[in-house]
Amino acid sequence: MAGYLERKATDIAHPITVLENAGLLHRDADAFRENRSTYRIAEPLIAFYHAVMRPVWDQLERPGSAARVWQASRRRFVSNVLGPHFEQVCREWALHHADPEWLGGLPARVGHGVVHDAATRKGHEVDVAVAGIPEGSGKPPLLAIGEAKWNDEIGAAHIQRLEHVRDLITRSGRYDTTHTRLLCFSGAGFNGKARAAAEASRDVGLVDPAMLYGRF
Repeated sequence: MAGYLERKATDIAHPITVLENAGLLHRDADAFRENRSTYRIAEPLIAFYHAVMRPVWDQLERPGSAARVWQASRRRFVSNVLGPHFEQVCREWALHHADPEWLGGLPARVGHGVVHDAATRKGHEVDVAVAGIPEGSGKPPLLAIGEAKWNDEIGAAHIQRLEHVRDLITRSGRYDTTHTRLLCFSGAGFNGKARAAAEASRDVGLVDPAMLYGRF
């Protein structure tokens, strides 16, 4: 953020703290990388303003153009506002509402992060990372990792990506991945291959809006 604003990190530390204390900005620690954090806008109205309204403010100043602007901005709204909000809903569900028996244990914390792949020199984003309570001095168990897609149907490729990410986490040695489940959250549903994978293996769990908002 400091680089984007062309300021020193020390110059923006106080404004960020004020925004955090006011509940407008939230700092999330990366679940897989030490001393790495991301910030997200916690107030939906501000997120909507910056993603949808501010880029086309001149258009909105003209009376009667709201419908035209909205039609052109819906994709940006889904990717920049609705998508991140859905991911956060999934994390909160995993932490506070998911049945511990179904999840494989009681979550100690739920976050998100990036898993580095040294072979390809790429980072793999994990939308939901559920860490359990460690036994004694052992490594904390990673109960589940998940991918959240509000507007996309989940298929076999999403599950295969999570399997690959789980293998990378296992190699890193930070978590115990012996019983890590692969969770797919979707607002658009799951295709036949994804449902077949979930039926064939307890490692795979599919979560739709009815499960998120209804009774478990």
